[in-house]
Amino acid sequence: MSEETETPLPARTIVSPSELQAHSNLDGELNSLLEQKIAAAEGWIETYIGEPLASMDPLPAAIREAVLQLAAHFYENREATLVGVSADEMPFGVMTLIRPYRVWSF
Repeated sequence: MSEETETPLPARTIVSPSELQAHSNLDGELNSLLEQKIAAAEGWIETYIGEPLASMDPLPAAIREAVLQLAAHFYENREATLVGVSADEMPFGVMTLIRPYRVWSF
C-alpha cells in the first residue's frame, strides 16, 4: 500500500493571497486556503483560454480581475451542493473578462 502525499501547489504570481484577502474583505490567516483557490482559478482560466497565464506579457488587467473574481467565488462556494439558494456556474463577468484572450485553434 503506497502512502498518499500532498501534491504541492504550483508557484503562481498572478494574484497573491493578500490581494485576494483584500478583494474579498476577509480577516484572519487564510494564506494556504487562498493559495489553493487562486491556483484553481488560474488553472481554470488557463484551460479555458488555452494559454498559460505566465506566458502573457504583460498580463492584461482583465485576466487579473477574472482570477480575483473566480478565486473569491471558489472561496465563498466551497461546497458542491447549495440548498435553498440560486446557483450560477460562473460569477457574473468572468467569462466576459477572459473571452477576448481565448486562443482558438481550428
